[in-house]
Order: sequence, then C-alpha cells, then structure tokens
Amino acid sequence: MHSVHLAVLMTSHDRRARTLSALRALEEQRGLPAGTTFGVHLVDTGSTDGTPEAVRLRHPAVEVMSVGADVPHNQALRIASRNSRSGGGGGGPLGGAPGGPTHSWTHQLWLDDRVELFPDAVANLLRTAAAAGTGTVVVGAVRNAYGDTVYSGRRGRSLVLVEPGEHRPEPCDTYDGRVVLVPRAVYDLVGDPDKLFRHRMGDYDHGCRARRAGVTVFVAPGHAGECVGGPDAPGSREPGIGVREALRRVTSVQELPLHPWWVYCLRHTWPWAPYLMLSPYARTAARATLGRLRG
Repeated sequence: MHSVHLAVLMTSHDRRARTLSALRALEEQRGLPAGTTFGVHLVDTGSTDGTPEAVRLRHPAVEVMSVGADVPHNQALRIASRNSRSGGGGGGPLGGAPGGPTHSWTHQLWLDDRVELFPDAVANLLRTAAAAGTGTVVVGAVRNAYGDTVYSGRRGRSLVLVEPGEHRPEPCDTYDGRVVLVPRAVYDLVGDPDKLFRHRMGDYDHGCRARRAGVTVFVAPGHAGECVGGPDAPGSREPGIGVREALRRVTSVQELPLHPWWVYCLRHTWPWAPYLMLSPYARTAARATLGRLRG
C-alpha cells in the first residue's frame, strides 16, 4: 500500500473534555499501515472553556484555529478543509506528514469531537477503502453508551439509518458527518460540503452529490466509535413549547432553515420535493399542538 496521510478535520465549541478525549483516541489508533501519518486541523468556534488552549498544550502538533462563536458547524468544517490544503500542523503522532507539506494528504477524515474512536477504527476504515477502490467514501458507524447505532450511513429519501454489518461493508446513499473517510480522488471530484448549508444538511448533501457523481459509499463493518456525553438539546422537540416557538426553532440555523432545506429537497428528492419540504414543519406544528393539548 502507498503511504497514507490523513488530514483530520475537526470542529469544537465548549467541549474541552470531549475534544481532548477524541484526540487521545485518535492518537492511540493501532494496526495502521506502516508510515501512516495524521495532520489534525481543528477549528474552534468561540469556546469559553479553554478548549483551544488545552489542545495546544496537550497536542502541540495539532493545528488549532479559533473563529467566532457565530461560525456554524458546516462552515467551520470547510475552514478546516481549507487549512488542510494550505499547510500547517507539525510533526508528531497528530502532526503533518514528515518530510512533506500537509496538503499532500491522501484522505480526509471528518471526525466529530464528540466521538471516541475505537483503537482499530481508522485501520478498519482504510482497509474497507482499499478493498472498495479509490473512488469510495467509507463511513464509520457510531454507537451510544447503550450500544445502539446513532450515526451512520443513510438510505433513501427518508434517510433511514444503516446498521453496520459484522464482517462486510454495507452500501448507503449518504451519511452523517461524524466519522467519514474521503479519499483524495473523491475530494477532487466532489469538493467540500456546500457553504449554503451553514450548520446541518451539509453532510447529507455532500453524500448525495458524491453518489450523483458516481462515487460509491459504504459503511465499514462494525462500529468506529462511541458518541460520548449527553443528548443534544431538544430544540423544536422540547415538550411544552408553543407552536410559534417550535416553528421558530425548527427553521433556525441549528435545525432546518427554510431556504437551505428547500434547496436540498430540490436537488435530491424531486419530484417529492414540495411534500418533503413541508413535512418536517407540519410535523413540528402538530407535535407542539398535541403537546399543549395533553398538557
């Protein structure tokens, strides 16, 4: 196998302990092809808990860029990707490729800082990619503390979660962006997540565009890691909020803002786009109404 250099793209915001755990798990990967190197590019979006300082102290080879708290996740991921192409990151287990610039990476690895990778996760992703060919994206499924798959590949218009197989990769149509291995050949064809999707949906859109370009997508066998910490804030699903507040939340940048969601539906779900466009907002209004009536 040719030498492998992974540009690891990460974002963080006020999750110092989780971010450090994710980096430690990445540093402890085993079973990798000889000469494998990492260049980690972390974009921190205005943390106030000392995340950037802690990362620089404990992992000095990691390239850390601090941006404003108003920079959403998908935009921060795009910045990390840009940084991976322009150089940066030093030597060491999580630094740049020895003897060469960081932009010489062979793969990008999207890694959510809430995911602790299992020790053989990256080796498994690379093995799956090598067997499938250079034009293949490989997704790492993520489980919660109870062993349930919470992030993985997705299938169909309704984005059904794909359970990983025990021994064989599972095909899928798109992916959650928690653990995703993107070979250089695919990146050159598809590019970064679209800047239109500032926070959510950029990963789903990227996967759909990759499939449309002829890229195959597989979920690697087994789970790649575990999602640590508690669940996300309930947002528009919070019990007891009124219809107006629920709709305000569901159309916010954190969930499904109107214009990006409409563009996503037009791109990838035609001729069902009008129905799929309206359905999450109708469900949100109905859920809030029923919640108030039951309360």
